Amino acid sequence: MDLLNTLVDKGLRRELPTREEALAVLATSDDDLLDVVAAAGKVRRKWFGRRVKLNYLVNLKSGLCPEDCSYCSQRLGSTAGILKYTWLKPDEASQAAAAGLAGGAKRVCLVASGRGPTDRDVDRVSETIKAIKDGNEGVEVCACLGLLSDGQAERLREAGADAYNHNLNTSESTYGEITTTHTYADRVDTVNKAHAAGLSACSGLIAGMGESDEDLVDVVYALRELDPDSVPVNFLIPFEGTPLAKEWNLTPQRCLRILAMVRFVCPDVEVRIAGGREVHLRTLQPLALHLANSIFLGDYLTSEGQAGKADLEMIADAGFEVEGAGEVTLPEHRASAGGGGCGSHSGGGCGSHEGGGCGSHEGAGCGSHADGGVCGTAAAEPAVPAAEPRTDLVAVRRRGAGTDLAPNA
Repeated sequence: MDLLNTLVDKGLRRELPTREEALAVLATSDDDLLDVVAAAGKVRRKWFGRRVKLNYLVNLKSGLCPEDCSYCSQRLGSTAGILKYTWLKPDEASQAAAAGLAGGAKRVCLVASGRGPTDRDVDRVSETIKAIKDGNEGVEVCACLGLLSDGQAERLREAGADAYNHNLNTSESTYGEITTTHTYADRVDTVNKAHAAGLSACSGLIAGMGESDEDLVDVVYALRELDPDSVPVNFLIPFEGTPLAKEWNLTPQRCLRILAMVRFVCPDVEVRIAGGREVHLRTLQPLALHLANSIFLGDYLTSEGQAGKADLEMIADAGFEVEGAGEVTLPEHRASAGGGGCGSHSGGGCGSHEGGGCGSHEGAGCGSHADGGVCGTAAAEPAVPAAEPRTDLVAVRRRGAGTDLAPNA
């Protein structure tokens, strides 16, 4: 296919596809799906080989959030039966992290619900970062605490944080339909604060909230402009008790097309399959490893994930290998940029983040075309829902952080 050959060539050169090309990926038919996966897989292997980075979530503070993000089980007004608890002590968080590290994770993601941290909260997290790093040489720590105030990113960096996660989630034009208690610009500002402080920026999206193909392309192009080192792709988990509980818009095939589009637009970035992969990709999860080079191990913030042992077996069976603690995740040209993202690359790289303007979903934060051929674009159509909503796959986390039970790592 001319389209896929063009996208592979651009991906190997780190050149930005056109919007029409990105939309055409989302419009491909199921008959062409394996061709799309194979093409995006060439780009993934060019920059990341067959390595899979493992990340592990620790939910430091669960529920009780004053924000109204429609996708989130921890939101204001949520009646989802999730675990609710206040801040874990540093030793408790360190013990929770140890399980994931023992399972092969090289990055620990410390997440807390809420609009953003107070200075006292930053102190708490700083103590937790120290506790984790003191006991685990070489571990990466990413914080995800919501909207940052001036100076807080610098304090986290001084405490030993390596990265900061704050997702854009959806396109700027539709953001107000998902959240009203903060703005899209607020999120962009926090990502820029992380960049400026020398933290590796991590920012991604949530697919499946009823957005159009154009919305998906808009947010991925906005992410490329912001230039994070890692892009988590969440697939909405429709929790009962949240406004989006009935939004079952994804099929495994659509999830793969979305991941392929992200890989083509962000060829040399750590693309991470985050929340919802078990619910929506299901038995096609191994195919997604040909597109993404990073996953979360075990459970998520408020939902149960695939058992860590099953994750490791899946990686091995698919012919991939777990990335070692001593291996550098990013390609050399990005890794040598100093941890603040890739910056602008000559010859059509990831682009600069000029003019850049909370919370977290499972793993980071919150339509298909009926007759669009692989070589063209089509008018936007409503998303095609799965045949039957798999509500049986949505399980609330009842173990690990905030409980006395062993985690699913």
